Amino acid sequence: MSGPMSGFLSGPPLTPPFNPHAGAQPGAHPGAQPGQHRPPAPVRPQPAAAHGEVLCVNAPAMAVSGPDGQLRGQHLDGFYRSGVRTLARMELRLGGIEPLSLQGTLTSAAEARFVGAVRVPGDPDPDPALTVERLRHADGVETVTVRNTGGRPARLPLEITFGTDLGRLADIAAGQRSADLPGQVQSSGLRWAGPHHSATVAARPSPHAVLAGAGVLRWDLEVQPGARWSVELRTELEVVTPAAVRPPTGRGQGVAPPWSTPEVRCDDSRVELLVPRSLDTLGGLLLADADRPTDLYAASGVPWRFGLTSADALWAARLMLPLGTRLAAGTLRALARRQQVGGGARPEGLIPGALRHAGPELPPSCTATEATLLFVTVLAEAWRWGMPGHEVAELIPAVERALAALRANVGGVGSTGDFADSAGGSGPDGFVTDLGRTSEERSARPVPARCEVQAQAHRAALHGAELLEAFGRPGAEEWRGWAARLATRFREQFWIDDLSGGRPAAALAGPGRPLPALASSSFVHLLDLGLAADGAHHQGLLDREQTRVLAQRLAAPEFDCGWGLRTLSAKSPRFNPIGHRSGAVRVHETTLAVAGLAGAGFEREAGALLAGLLDASAHFEGRLPEMYAGEQRVTGCPPVPHPAACRPAAVSSAAAIQLVTALAGVRPDVPASRVLVRPASTAPLGELELTGLRVAGEPFSVRVSRIGVAVVEEASPELQLGAR
Repeated sequence: MSGPMSGFLSGPPLTPPFNPHAGAQPGAHPGAQPGQHRPPAPVRPQPAAAHGEVLCVNAPAMAVSGPDGQLRGQHLDGFYRSGVRTLARMELRLGGIEPLSLQGTLTSAAEARFVGAVRVPGDPDPDPALTVERLRHADGVETVTVRNTGGRPARLPLEITFGTDLGRLADIAAGQRSADLPGQVQSSGLRWAGPHHSATVAARPSPHAVLAGAGVLRWDLEVQPGARWSVELRTELEVVTPAAVRPPTGRGQGVAPPWSTPEVRCDDSRVELLVPRSLDTLGGLLLADADRPTDLYAASGVPWRFGLTSADALWAARLMLPLGTRLAAGTLRALARRQQVGGGARPEGLIPGALRHAGPELPPSCTATEATLLFVTVLAEAWRWGMPGHEVAELIPAVERALAALRANVGGVGSTGDFADSAGGSGPDGFVTDLGRTSEERSARPVPARCEVQAQAHRAALHGAELLEAFGRPGAEEWRGWAARLATRFREQFWIDDLSGGRPAAALAGPGRPLPALASSSFVHLLDLGLAADGAHHQGLLDREQTRVLAQRLAAPEFDCGWGLRTLSAKSPRFNPIGHRSGAVRVHETTLAVAGLAGAGFEREAGALLAGLLDASAHFEGRLPEMYAGEQRVTGCPPVPHPAACRPAAVSSAAAIQLVTALAGVRPDVPASRVLVRPASTAPLGELELTGLRVAGEPFSVRVSRIGVAVVEEASPELQLGAR
């Protein structure tokens, strides 16, 4: 299941979660005779890491280097476009000396600034006389400026060494490295040619010397005291052999992002940094199909998943709904074009998705299930936020196909509203399993019914019923009936009673066989109830008492590490603080917990998790990564980065917006011309003023006082306002 960017990574490089030959004697291999040993396994390349890199992104381009700005051809270093490394090496020396690195930082998502210093040889002054500034753009343009602040002219050569392997990002991220291609002189720079692509670097002004064999451009500088000298370097990628499917394009120069630009005034200064930087970051991840440039969607993240990952794109679109429905509309249309419509190997109605590691206690899951169910929810909620009716109507057939994929997994709809047993059903007692597998595959190899999938299926059934009813399609009551019965079965079979008050099972392997993993990454989806009519939330799978017990458990130190929610309880013997499903903090899942707990009235627990995320955001300079280590917070120590985290990541950037807007409690129902505002009464951010939100396509502004009272200051005159 792959889209146009199938050559990009669909997930971080992973170590297999289990040994396929478990139980064999140490050193033995299948079929070995006693005393024989398995031959030495080949050494696996060390996957690249990006947590310490300066990474610029402007989809479909990016640039990666260390804080010194030098591209050394190691690890992920380089300029990239559409998944190909255009340039791997760009090492600068002034007078044969590498500048002493002083600073390397992002100035925006797409741009970085590096500053270094060089002391002129023979200069008696102990202070460096020369500074070297490098202004880099992800699109492949870099400007190098040499300044002379000394008292005498600086006469010395500037040499920049270039090279590239034209490697694929997926291979490079997995630790593979090919030899540099031979360079050729071209005009004012160099050129490299491979079987599918060629790359060029051009300099302005032209170099005084070009050494193609060594890949060196050289300028003989004479910089007077107080003067400066600059050169612009432009790297470009050319396609020699066009691909069968054209890769996605970026947003396009001068094209506005598909959301409004809010203004945030808040007692908490961390929020005023977090919101604009998150929007800037998300803007750098926007892609569009080459033949539909107006349907923008978010790439999952860089460097590991720099392409369309269906579930992540839908999450980003959903979390951004308070700023308008255009991103949701573009994402939904892009995925509807990719939806399985029959005749393929996968069930009809499926939204494509890759396999994803699910931690040490559950088998891998296919994100196609999450994406297919989430598709229904995103369209229903975008409709509530004001997506035009004709745009919603165009996507109703895709919703019906997605619901058909769900129906095929759990059986047919009976006249009573329940799903009857059928050959298509697979889950334990009718629970939902993996929508991406055929009935034959599910029968041959049953898989557990996951807790979060039941929550997503329940929400999709209710949202699907609303859409079917509103747009004159049959089946609404059957889906509502099935959702009610799923909730009853879930409370009976998924809830595990224990001395601490109980907890949901992470999955159900069969009747009476719950898998008791303590995984918050599963539990938080039980709190994500979905927007319903009149600004209400849907009824979830847990009753009020079960929700209270879960809220208390998530707020306890076994899950809340002080920076957010661990994906796995610290009490688990399989807990690993940097395991991306076994203990790390995933930003968007903690955000779901904050919003869900606050909406359910558990504001103290929500406030504690919120404080941890905001503290972490300050350490990450307002640009939250996809995840970071779930180590227990220690005074004076920042959160530990995760080596395989995308930064930036679409879901964490969009989650930062949701984190703030959810606390304002804006819940619209545009089809009913109504909007409800119910902020958190504890006002965890202090006084909060949000202007530039969008409801029904019109500006919407709200102010929340320090005692949790909301005042709507701007709204469409056609909306009826309601508040607590």
